[in-house]
Amino acid sequence: MIKSAANKIRGFKARLTGQQAETNAKDYLQKQGLDFIEQNFRCRRGELDLVMRDGEEFVFVEVKYRSNRSHGSAVDYFDARKKRKVETAIAYYMHQHQLNPSIVPHRLDLIAIDNERIDWIKQV
Repeated sequence: MIKSAANKIRGFKARLTGQQAETNAKDYLQKQGLDFIEQNFRCRRGELDLVMRDGEEFVFVEVKYRSNRSHGSAVDYFDARKKRKVETAIAYYMHQHQLNPSIVPHRLDLIAIDNERIDWIKQV
């Protein structure tokens, strides 16, 4: 019972940390001139951390956070499998919002936060 409670607390702290990282990423991107559309779009295909606009271009943003690099950097945690899952969620989002991906400009960006350092990688 105690182990289960500890796991729940750890999971809750991880969600709070993730939400804070996403908020920091959103604030950073807005300061760079992007417009906020939506946060934490969920579907059965996956999740989109942030949906932003850069002029006429939709920007789907994956946010990765690492408090220290002992097990790798935040960029290391965005692998090919995760990218495919996000791309599937993007396709679903565009379909749901009647956005034709062959006509509507869009891209996938990564915000990698290592402790306090923010790296913005466009078109991953």
